[in-house]
Amino acid sequence: MLSKIYSSGVVGIEGYEVTVECSAWDRVPRFELVGLPDTAVKEAKGRVQSACENSGYVFPPLDIMINLAPADVKKEGTVFDLAILTAILQSDGVISRETDFSDKCIVGELSLSGEVRAVKGVLSMTVSARDLGKREIYVPLENVPEASVVGGIKVFGVRDVRSLVKHLKGEELISESQCSKDDIDLSLHIEAADFSDVCGQLRAKRALEIAAAGGHNVLMIGPPGTGKSMLAKRLPSILPDMDFEEALSTTKIHSVSGTLRSGLITDRPFRSPHHTISMPGLVGGGTYPRPGEISLAHNGVLFLDELPEFTKQVTEGLRQPLEDGAVTVTRAAAKITYPARFMLVCAMNPCRCGYFGDPSRRCKCTPDAVSKYLSRVSGPLLDRIDIEIELPSVSYDEISRRKGGGEPSSEIRKRVNAAREFTNERLSRSGDKKGILNANMTNDMLRRHCALDDEASTLMKEAFESLGLSARGHDRVLRVARTIADLDGSEKITADHVAEAIMYRSLDRKYWKR
Repeated sequence: MLSKIYSSGVVGIEGYEVTVECSAWDRVPRFELVGLPDTAVKEAKGRVQSACENSGYVFPPLDIMINLAPADVKKEGTVFDLAILTAILQSDGVISRETDFSDKCIVGELSLSGEVRAVKGVLSMTVSARDLGKREIYVPLENVPEASVVGGIKVFGVRDVRSLVKHLKGEELISESQCSKDDIDLSLHIEAADFSDVCGQLRAKRALEIAAAGGHNVLMIGPPGTGKSMLAKRLPSILPDMDFEEALSTTKIHSVSGTLRSGLITDRPFRSPHHTISMPGLVGGGTYPRPGEISLAHNGVLFLDELPEFTKQVTEGLRQPLEDGAVTVTRAAAKITYPARFMLVCAMNPCRCGYFGDPSRRCKCTPDAVSKYLSRVSGPLLDRIDIEIELPSVSYDEISRRKGGGEPSSEIRKRVNAAREFTNERLSRSGDKKGILNANMTNDMLRRHCALDDEASTLMKEAFESLGLSARGHDRVLRVARTIADLDGSEKITADHVAEAIMYRSLDRKYWKR
């Protein structure tokens, strides 16, 4: 008897259909599994047999052959357990051989007791199943929240083997999970730290407001205790809400990486890896490539605190993803591309002791030591930073006014949202696609949207020569100036906008070109 059950796997962050074919013969009992399975898939034989018997069914004493098609694609993980057992039970007649599985997809890991455990990547599998014409998907109960956000397919949460068999036999139906993207409120957020908590540092707050409006990368330099980490952690509180497509793509990454703890992710990610992180940990990797921190920060913020303490290899690995918005990880087992469109926010001390250039504390480092410390941050990486801001030590008066509080994140966020709306209107009028951030404008878009008048052009030329800007640095100043103009609601980039943008590149001269 031959039976076919449809399941799903994941490559990168995209799902693909896997057909579980079961052929059973009445001869010497045997259980074989083929179709390029990895070790976890091969071990399904033990889980399936134990789950079957502990669920009250007799594992058939037949010669069973299971094939996972397509047979030339490596299968990994435990996601196929439930589909394999379902195929065996249909071959044995426990589930009617007339049951039509052509419009159904079944995924889930089995415990030895017959309970169905959660698996990674269910959101991607559900999207794939829907796009391939499936009308129903059966997932572990814990994975229902993420699967149910996908419209156009019925989602059933399976607690154990017996409940699935009873449902398929029509004896005790499983309730369909009801949810649609219209039911999801993308404006609901976990309560985050607020900018009003930060004492002083008005210039840094302004810089982060510009960064949030245009999606620019930021570097903050200052002595210990000036609020660099505090400001970075509050940046997500002024970023605009994600739209549904952004939320879906972000959730897919966290689903396949196993870090998803609820349904759709509606808060922009904030990732802050320790400086001891490895290259695969940051950009992704492993025998079978998994997303790294830069992909987990997709549509959000990647914060690198103590930037010079990261190894050169790790920081240089950021260069290509910062340009392309994606990272391709190649291993012997697979070549996977993960999205990685994030805001890079870095913080560092000006020297090893932290007090180089601080008027209130004496630096203990020698000039060579300062130079060696700063040289750990490469020029090509600095070239990809749009905004550099120096944070001075906070005065006693600023600390003593803490109770009064500064401007709350909600007010800053209103201005950021207004600037992005202005950007989208400007893009729409010129025939460009909406949603492109100023930080990601192409060269053609720079020519159309960043034309300078004579006064602004003269100022830019002087800055280019005096600061020794590269061509990339020149374009990044233009992008920041465009964002400042958008915050002002100005179609034209004026000399004032260019002057402020240049100010955010002046630290190159002070620290790296002394």
